[in-house]
Amino acid sequence: MERFDVLVVGAGPAGSSTAIHLARAGARVLLAEKAAFPRDKPCGGGLTGRALKRIPVDPSPVVERDVDRFELRLRYGARFTRGHDEPLIRMTQRSRLDAFLAEAAAVAGAELRQRARVDELRPDERGVLARVGGVPVRADVLVGADGANGVVARSVGLGDGIVHGVALEGNVPLDVLDGDWERTATIELATVPGGYGWVFPKGDHANLGVGGWGSEGPRLREHLTRLAREHRVDAGELTDVRGHRLPMRRLGTLPGEGRVLLVGDAAGLVDPLSGDGMYEAFVSARLAAEAILVGDLNGYSAALAGVLDRHAAASWAAKRALDRYPRTVFAAARAPGVFGVVAGLLCGEVAHPGDARGVARGPLKLIARLAR
Repeated sequence: MERFDVLVVGAGPAGSSTAIHLARAGARVLLAEKAAFPRDKPCGGGLTGRALKRIPVDPSPVVERDVDRFELRLRYGARFTRGHDEPLIRMTQRSRLDAFLAEAAAVAGAELRQRARVDELRPDERGVLARVGGVPVRADVLVGADGANGVVARSVGLGDGIVHGVALEGNVPLDVLDGDWERTATIELATVPGGYGWVFPKGDHANLGVGGWGSEGPRLREHLTRLAREHRVDAGELTDVRGHRLPMRRLGTLPGEGRVLLVGDAAGLVDPLSGDGMYEAFVSARLAAEAILVGDLNGYSAALAGVLDRHAAASWAAKRALDRYPRTVFAAARAPGVFGVVAGLLCGEVAHPGDARGVARGPLKLIARLAR
């Protein structure tokens, strides 16, 4: 039987980042991925400034485009555009980013095994027994980084406090779109209940997608067709059309049990307003690794809540307000100073909307009142 300090299940951004932190500190880490790289995952593929502050390696080699302008539209009608003096999002593709991070984990010293499905998980007070690609393995700690549909959370009875949204996306050649997409991303508000539509420019293509509450699943194809049509794209031209679930944890949902910790999507760490989970993936990876290295697994839940919950509470509130009063929220977002706060949140310079100062405070307080 093979023995490791830590078994990390899933080599997405959260799993590979956890393995990088642990391996750099000298831990014996097995990073198991059921697929083979390069493999793609449905995802808008954007790295916000605050995510870039937490990623354990420089992702520049796999960045395809920087975005420093946003166009926001309300129900495909009223619109406004705002820019920033530095990139708000660096665009990549999950097929490239995930392979890049997994390789970085291997370089750091983790043992990366591809096409290695993990099953027969048996956690106990001393760690976990498992079969990894058919090979028996014992590890002192198990880290679940196997996404919204992973087996690790189920093996220890975690995940009951996670709410699932849904998304559907596809790609189209960039030159098919009208207008200037060099550094601009578009967000279509109030088009999908519980979410929005988006157009994100990449290297040679654009990613078009829609996401919302889980109940919108049967209507996502219709929503995506409408989004494409509004941008003068035949929905039949979209390639790589894929759907996926968006796991969003309710505050207080535990991300660990015994000697098992969950990170990233497996822990439900998707921002409920934006649907983005990259920042949360990198934060949870670092905090899980720190808890393992200092031997305080029970402290992981409190540490994670301390970093994420205040912002998550604001995102849940803004999501409720946008669903109920989209026109008022759109008007508030358009008010002077508000985009500066949004840019600060994206870049990691503002921790919470409540920290805003100046003329933006009034509109943001209005959104908070609407949520209540």
